[in-house]
Amino acid sequence: MKRPRTSQKSTAKPAAKPSAKQVQLDAHREDPAGQFLTTDQGVRVASTDDSLKAGPRGPTLLEDFHLREKIMRFDHERIPERVVHARGAGAHGYFQVYKPLSALTSAGFLNDPARRTPVFVRFSTVAGSRGSADVVRDVRGFAVKFYTEEGNFDLVGNNMPVFFIQDGIKFPDLIHAVKPHPHKEIPQAATAHDSFWDFISLTPEAAHMIMWVMSDRALPRSYRMMEGFGVHTYRLVDAAGTSSLVKWHWKPLLGTHSLVWEEAQQVNGKDPDFHRRDLWEAIEGGTPVEFELGLQVVAEEDAQAFGFDLIDPTKLLPEELVPVQRVGKMVLDRNPQNYFAEVEQVAFCVGNVVPGIDFSNDPLLQARLFSYLDTQLTRLGGPNFAELPINRPIAPVHNNQHDGFSRQSIPTGAANYSPNSLGDNAPTPAPPKQGGYQHYQERLMGAVNRDRSESFKDHFSQARLFLNSMTPVERGHIIDALSFELSHCERMAVRERVVAEILAPIDADLAKRVAAAIGVAVPAGVKAPAMRTGRKGEALAAAPSLSMLSKPVAVLATRRIAILAAPGCVGAGVAALAAALAKEGATVDTVSLALGPVPSSQGPSPVATKSLLSTASVLYDAVAIGDGADHAATLSANPAALQFVREAFGHCKAIAALGAGASLLAAAGIATDPAPAGVIVATSVAAIIPRFLAALGAHRHWEREMVRSQPPGAPTR
Repeated sequence: MKRPRTSQKSTAKPAAKPSAKQVQLDAHREDPAGQFLTTDQGVRVASTDDSLKAGPRGPTLLEDFHLREKIMRFDHERIPERVVHARGAGAHGYFQVYKPLSALTSAGFLNDPARRTPVFVRFSTVAGSRGSADVVRDVRGFAVKFYTEEGNFDLVGNNMPVFFIQDGIKFPDLIHAVKPHPHKEIPQAATAHDSFWDFISLTPEAAHMIMWVMSDRALPRSYRMMEGFGVHTYRLVDAAGTSSLVKWHWKPLLGTHSLVWEEAQQVNGKDPDFHRRDLWEAIEGGTPVEFELGLQVVAEEDAQAFGFDLIDPTKLLPEELVPVQRVGKMVLDRNPQNYFAEVEQVAFCVGNVVPGIDFSNDPLLQARLFSYLDTQLTRLGGPNFAELPINRPIAPVHNNQHDGFSRQSIPTGAANYSPNSLGDNAPTPAPPKQGGYQHYQERLMGAVNRDRSESFKDHFSQARLFLNSMTPVERGHIIDALSFELSHCERMAVRERVVAEILAPIDADLAKRVAAAIGVAVPAGVKAPAMRTGRKGEALAAAPSLSMLSKPVAVLATRRIAILAAPGCVGAGVAALAAALAKEGATVDTVSLALGPVPSSQGPSPVATKSLLSTASVLYDAVAIGDGADHAATLSANPAALQFVREAFGHCKAIAALGAGASLLAAAGIATDPAPAGVIVATSVAAIIPRFLAALGAHRHWEREMVRSQPPGAPTR
């Protein structure tokens, strides 16, 4: 068929001749299409999914040149910030054990209840850069440096007890996938994009972690209100050399609480430093941050007594099977005096252990033992980073190491080698009875290989256990989060694969709901594997300990409350409300049209510390509205005040309205007769205070929540 003629001339310009610089750059471009994966030396790689081990469950071998090269190159990709955990906040404090744990470990700081071991803690996000916001959907780092009398012990964990991958050799792949696209450097600090979900859809071992990251655990209300976990299985070794397997837990005394997704998005715009500010202000205001250290202990002979493998980092040990023993308390009571010198220069290394603490053969932990030390070499400019003030142990250091970049100490003596006669062989190795570190003498058997243990190959049982353990509200939030994230994936194939390969084997209803929201079909005939979540031969259908809402902690200390007050308010009522809340340890801000004294119709004039222009409801845990006809009329005509209470209501927070203040609720479209759950209306201060405090203790009133992302016709929760 002939094309119709046109009288218009073509306006297309001929391709411009590339510049000399473009030609030069093109010569260095590497196109991986159709190529084999190789090392830096051009050697083709046969496997990049499993590190080289002594037997399927054995330790990782140092001779694995591909692992070392891959991790080394990854460790040095970012200058000068951390590749991961770049954005953080820190605090000083101490740890004190409740009673001696000599039956488990010879570690001195775990055996002397009179000893206060100094600690420094760094909380952080993982994926974003130093300039990203605090309240993003992400894992949170929870790293503790114990300055013990026997040396430094670093417990470097997260606020989730499992991880995405089983073998550390995959860590560069995971982080490359979660980071911004390399060709356009977006999106920042977000997983809602194709590369992340493409990797997840092809990595079924990540299924369990995805449930955690899509849950409210990824949106903590505060660093002070999130659990911490060591993630891996470690060993505790007693003075006789007997080993026990252990999982580490940090339990916040304020309870575990979260934000909701829409609220978190707004917080990032209103105050990108929300978590860092919260931690600083709590400590600066004289309220220490407290966590209890918990241990789950399993005898060495029971290492393989469960339907899952304890050294698989994608698995947790349910508290319903092995309860957490709370053995001590950590108190954070001092802020850093210089962010760079302390929070930024602190260097955590998983390999920093003391006698009585040792490692398991977890292949992710084994790679971290190499990676963390290697990372600090570039980030902190050389091998002497341990001499920086924040990293120096309180134990004396004599290591025969000399020179190098940024040396802080001045070694003396005639010899820096061992053995030597010039210095009477000092420093001398210490035998175990004198505190010398001795590794646990584990018996090893197995051929050198890159195989993955058969005990690691169940990827969906614990993902389903986590989902089954959620309340209907929490389960709905997971569905919403998955729907939001996957709706940002441009490639249909990625969305389809996540539903078919990850969600459907976890739970059919989960897959159906998410698929309906993102426009894909659920494949027929996907059979969920049998659950292996208990001891061998048994299944644990649900674990209430995994839910944040099953046992809420009604602590009001450091909760932030906004009291709305405009000219004409009843100042006496505002003062009484503020006093009652402060007595419970809450932080109260009077919010008005402008800063400064607010004219009162009765009693003292309250002083506004925030204005409706400078703050928002998402920065508070609850809202109270004072009494006074003129004050209420002014607020009811103010769009910012209406938005303030509407948002608080939509985010299920407690709201109290005193006397005429109830008219602001009516103007905002919030019923007052009868009032919804968590909305307290009363005419007297005496009547409103106990009810408001009770509503605050519940933290959120989920009965009011509206389902946002579910398509029409989908079942409501």
